[in-house]
Amino acid sequence: MARPRGRDEAPARRAARAYARRTDDDLVVVLDAGARELAGEEPGMTVALAPRPGRDAADEEIARRLADEPDPGAVGVATSDRALAERARALGAQVEGGRAFRERLGF
Repeated sequence: MARPRGRDEAPARRAARAYARRTDDDLVVVLDAGARELAGEEPGMTVALAPRPGRDAADEEIARRLADEPDPGAVGVATSDRALAERARALGAQVEGGRAFRERLGF
């Protein structure tokens, strides 16, 4: 889940946390950039920073994690990026648009 541009990160994190509790899903959020203190784990949610800065850094990290996943069909990827969506589907993941996912979060 990418942080919508120009919006405070805290409401997005609260919405994701509430969604994880409500659904019992484990969320992994990969950010392109940000302060290292944004990264961390809590019950139901992991926030990771891409290992390198730059364009498509989070997309590459998401694809890497999917490639390492024993059952990528059990993984859902929320993205509005067409190239990442195609890549995730090719790896076997379920893909949902970013807007639809934000609506499910109630954000």
